Amino acid sequence: MVSLSRYGPMYGPDVTFLGVDRCDVADPASYEDADVVIVGAPFDGGTSNRPGARFGPMALRQACYLPHDGSRPSLALRVDALRDLRVLDAGDVECYSGDVEGSLDAIEEAVHRVAASGCVPLVLGGDHTVALPDARGTARAYAPGRTSMIHFDAHADTGNISFGHLYGHGQPMRRLIESGAIRGDRFLQLGLRGYWPEPETLDWMAAQDMRSYEMTEIVARGLEECLTESFQIALDGCDQVFLSVDIDVCDPGHAPGTGTPEPGGLTARQLLDAVRRICYELPVAGMEVVEVAPPYDHADITAYLGNRVILEALSAMARRRKDDQGGPRWDPRQPLLDGRQSERSTSTQ
Repeated sequence: MVSLSRYGPMYGPDVTFLGVDRCDVADPASYEDADVVIVGAPFDGGTSNRPGARFGPMALRQACYLPHDGSRPSLALRVDALRDLRVLDAGDVECYSGDVEGSLDAIEEAVHRVAASGCVPLVLGGDHTVALPDARGTARAYAPGRTSMIHFDAHADTGNISFGHLYGHGQPMRRLIESGAIRGDRFLQLGLRGYWPEPETLDWMAAQDMRSYEMTEIVARGLEECLTESFQIALDGCDQVFLSVDIDVCDPGHAPGTGTPEPGGLTARQLLDAVRRICYELPVAGMEVVEVAPPYDHADITAYLGNRVILEALSAMARRRKDDQGGPRWDPRQPLLDGRQSERSTSTQ
């Protein structure tokens, strides 16, 4: 059993995500009434190109020009996720980049404790190596083989051995499937592009019955159609979904601060809409946002996007709960303001 306590941020000031209350993973009573627990995983010891994602959790917590007061009303969804849900921040898991397996074990234990308590773990990465403990820790809290994965990324992350090691940010999805935590035939990838992986790795992926939507297919068919199809597969024989968002799924023009940028990706708007739809329509049991690397992030563009991905997910979860409790359901076509109130005010003068 890994010993855990609230470490706080490993890098930077001891702040929580936009001012939400704190909790301690080692003390279940501190989050027994929570809906979502944020866990930082500041690990980038698995990077194959540019390091720096260890500073991602700090950036994601702070990247907002509004007061850090634990409140964020969503204009689109008409909810305040940080108040309508009980969202807490457990701080960072202590990760040492020189100890890959020790860091991954600690992250998995933290995530599993949160998921087993009935809360949704929302992990701030870190490089994508942490997908292995994040998804495995979440899936362990549920019946075996009943958790699917929706994975946004420019890269498949299904490599086998890199630099002589089994663990790294190009291999977590293979390790997840091999571990049995996530079924290969319920593993959905969106946004792949570029010039990797090689045919041998693609053959392995095909043998696992993985479904990967490369950007050419997404452009040809439309993102909405691809999402709808992926939802049907994800819920076929599975009860919950783990959502993995590698920020490099977006074009580098929208997310320059990442370790392995690949031109030709999704826009920021597409990613936000997709995450909103997933968390509104699907039973998301766990989530991660990874590969935000502040050292390469001009004007905090990537950190702001990652922060909004998190808020969009939380807002959609809050709206899903509100709609499930009855009353008028959310309609994305509903205008925020349509001018009729102004017309009524004028007519009464």
